Amino acid sequence: MSMGSEFKEFAMRGNVVDLAVGVVIGAAFGKIVTALVDQIIMPPLGLLIGGADFSHWGITLRDETIDAAGEVIPAVVIGIGEFLNVLLQFVIVAFAIFLVVKGINRLKRKQQAEEAPPEATPEDVLLLREIRDSLKRTP
Repeated sequence: MSMGSEFKEFAMRGNVVDLAVGVVIGAAFGKIVTALVDQIIMPPLGLLIGGADFSHWGITLRDETIDAAGEVIPAVVIGIGEFLNVLLQFVIVAFAIFLVVKGINRLKRKQQAEEAPPEATPEDVLLLREIRDSLKRTP
C-alpha cells in the first residue's frame, strides 16, 4: 500500500473527520467565549471594583527605557489581568463542555434504558414451570 493511499484511508476515517469538525467548532466557540469575557463580563466587573480594566493589570518588573542608540527597550511586565481573563474564559469553556457532556450522557442512559432487552428467564425456572403445569393437568 502506498503512502498516499494509506494517508487517504487514514484521513477519510470517520473519527478523524469528527475530530477535525470538533477542532473547528471548538476554535469558533473559543472566540465567542473570548468576546463574552472581554467585552461583556469584564467591563461590568471592573466597574464594580472601581473602574479597573483587568486586561491592563500587571506587575512591572522593569520600566520601558531608551538605550544609547535611541532605541526603545520595552518594559517587562507580568500580565496578571490578561491571565485572569484567560482563566475566566477557561472556566466558562470547561463549564459549557461539562453541560454538553452531561446532556449527552443523560441521553445515552435514557436510550440504553429504552433499548435494554427483557431479561431471559433462566432454564431451571422454565423447567420448574413445566413440571408445575404438568402436575396441575394430572388428576
